[in-house]
Amino acid sequence: MRLTVNGEQRDLHSPPLTSLLTALREELDITSPKAGCHQGGCGACTVLVDGEARRSCLVPLAAVDGATITTVEGLGAADDLSPVQAAFDEHYAAQCGFCTSGFIMAATALLDRTPKAGREEILAGLSGHVCRCTGYIKIVSAVEAAAKGDVHPEKVEPSFESEEAAVLIPGSPA
Repeated sequence: MRLTVNGEQRDLHSPPLTSLLTALREELDITSPKAGCHQGGCGACTVLVDGEARRSCLVPLAAVDGATITTVEGLGAADDLSPVQAAFDEHYAAQCGFCTSGFIMAATALLDRTPKAGREEILAGLSGHVCRCTGYIKIVSAVEAAAKGDVHPEKVEPSFESEEAAVLIPGSPA
């Protein structure tokens, strides 16, 4: 199988019925799509396939041979975020972060299709995505801001250092 993943041509060697999610995570080491429910119900594994939001846990590699796949890693860099990424940062739309990449990819696809999406379109575009940590208010606010162009990616301070202090326990395999 040959895919263009985040702008780079990649040859995959996984069997054709392997899910796109498994191939991205296990073969290509792309970790933004998360394995949530493995049934397409939570949206944590959402990626763009030829610009359309798709649940990668449900997509066999054979169905996307030759396609262009975009994950969060392909949207922007720490010092050059996409408008949706910047809006999520500015509006504190991520809690634990597990569902965040799926929401960002769904929002990106929605705003590519409907750049000035209103609240009802945003709610419909994000339906089926599950966040276990929040009431969705900040997520919807972030997408609304991105739709209005009210984001400031240049103000986001990239963090290149781990925010967590290293914890070393003597005798631990960590």
